[in-house]
Amino acid sequence: MFGITVGQVGYAVLALVVAFLVITAIRAIFFKPKKKEYPALEPEKVDAKRAAEHLSGAIQIKTVSNPDKALVDWNEFEKFHRFLEESYPLIHKTMTREVVEEASLIYHWKGKNPELEPMAMLAHQDVVPVEEGTENDWTHPAFSGKNDGEFIWGRGALDMKNHLICVMEACETLIEEGFVPERDVYLCFGQNEEVVASEDSGATMIMQTLKDRGVHLDSVLDEGGAILSLDIKGIIEGKSLIGVGIAEKGYCDYEISVRSKGGHSSQPPNHSAIGELAEVVRDLEKHQFKAKLMPFIIDLFSGIGRNCSYPARLIMCNLPILKPLVKAVMKKIPPAACLIRTTTAVTMCSGSPAANVLAQKASVTVNFRQMPGVTVKDVEKHIRKVVRNKDIDVKVLKAKEASSFSPTDSRSFKILEEICMSENPQSIVAPYLVMGGTDACYYEPICDNIYRYAPFNVTIEMLRCTHATNERIPLSTIEPAVAFFKRYVKRVSQK
Repeated sequence: MFGITVGQVGYAVLALVVAFLVITAIRAIFFKPKKKEYPALEPEKVDAKRAAEHLSGAIQIKTVSNPDKALVDWNEFEKFHRFLEESYPLIHKTMTREVVEEASLIYHWKGKNPELEPMAMLAHQDVVPVEEGTENDWTHPAFSGKNDGEFIWGRGALDMKNHLICVMEACETLIEEGFVPERDVYLCFGQNEEVVASEDSGATMIMQTLKDRGVHLDSVLDEGGAILSLDIKGIIEGKSLIGVGIAEKGYCDYEISVRSKGGHSSQPPNHSAIGELAEVVRDLEKHQFKAKLMPFIIDLFSGIGRNCSYPARLIMCNLPILKPLVKAVMKKIPPAACLIRTTTAVTMCSGSPAANVLAQKASVTVNFRQMPGVTVKDVEKHIRKVVRNKDIDVKVLKAKEASSFSPTDSRSFKILEEICMSENPQSIVAPYLVMGGTDACYYEPICDNIYRYAPFNVTIEMLRCTHATNERIPLSTIEPAVAFFKRYVKRVSQK
């Protein structure tokens, strides 16, 4: 009709495909990390032996938190406070220390210039309990703080007395060296971070105390991504991935219930309350939240992709075009899916009190981890939308909103990135979303630049020991971590 033959159309399509492949090949050649020179770092004085001894001692103090405060042994927290006082005399001579609520701590190090906004470094004192019946599964007792020459063992070795002790070691050493910050420095150590979505978290009380005093923080640094080795033969070798958490997911537990007449199990209806509840669960799991590739995912993949070998870069340089495919693949892999959507996890179920009794009320507890931008109310709307049974009862049990995203172009983020790259030029520093919760999210009312990073080089296998049996940390990670915190304080606390 238009004078164009099928053959001509075929040639045109072939030409477009060839052009695309040529352009991709060229783009992949230049798809490399941006060249930037980072200044060499002066060696930092670190008393690694002292730090290891203090971490071992800190682990031996059982600062276990509990949702029921009446079950917390506050004597252990007081013992921990005395331990810090004895271990770090210069900090306690130079800084003011304040106890907030039952046991949360605020250390205040006054700087030379009170007009500059203060910086803050966070950690939490509490640890999770050891599951009853697993005590003998540990290679070394969970609260022994055993130093076997390679690892320090015990609850809190990774989460997060290692972080707290290394922060204290860094500040103690800086004071020994005569360092005085330009801006004020706060060390804020909460008491119950491990109590998820606590209504009276120590971090909230610390933040409110600072807010009431008119304090607005320049930056906050809390626990978060570790240093992970990237070594996949032929694709990416000899690199380290440093994930800096710029936001964290929210948390909410919803109880969803179905009611029925109940009765004797010898005369059951076609569908009992539990049978109807099974349909509710099916609806929830079948209708997941919508997935979305947020900018941090693109930045993360781009950072890794630029450091891959040439064949792999052919794919990674076309990420904007391949978004639909990438999203489809990530949705099929649970550890990846949680990065791109609010997750739905049915975790608990209850029904009748006896095997021969039909339940009058059957309930499931569903845990949701909201993406930033998805509120607790949005979750309830989703439940009521996707569940076909409109007679369900929906009740929120516990909830915490997702955090906002912190910028990656702030002064404090750039300093963090520069220190990491100077320490190891083979690093890939990338923003990411923290799956769990931290105390950092509670500081949003008084800070815009909140980052989550733990400068400890550990394996993924070792990270799996967090909250589990045989939690431990390599001795080799302690000295570099203290050095990092020293450099961070020196840089961020200046103008």
